[in-house]
Amino acid sequence: MPGQKTLDQHEALVGRMATTLGVDLDDAELRGALPPDAREDMVLACTGCSNPGKCQRWLAVTQVAVEAPQYCRNRDRFSELLLP
Repeated sequence: MPGQKTLDQHEALVGRMATTLGVDLDDAELRGALPPDAREDMVLACTGCSNPGKCQRWLAVTQVAVEAPQYCRNRDRFSELLLP
């Protein structure tokens, strides 16, 4: 299990990615589109990324996007949440 600092870093990356994509994770949970444990699973998946710095750089220069980068370990989950 990753340490708290790593979990916090990746929780922030997941949140920033969601914001950049226009995904409201809280709303998705309320609507039932995101199961209760899925956000934690997304953070854990993110901790498995071999290059979080690449994501941080992408997020630093990207204000709005229609899809997550190819290397994002949560790309499919974000795509599902973007569907109407």
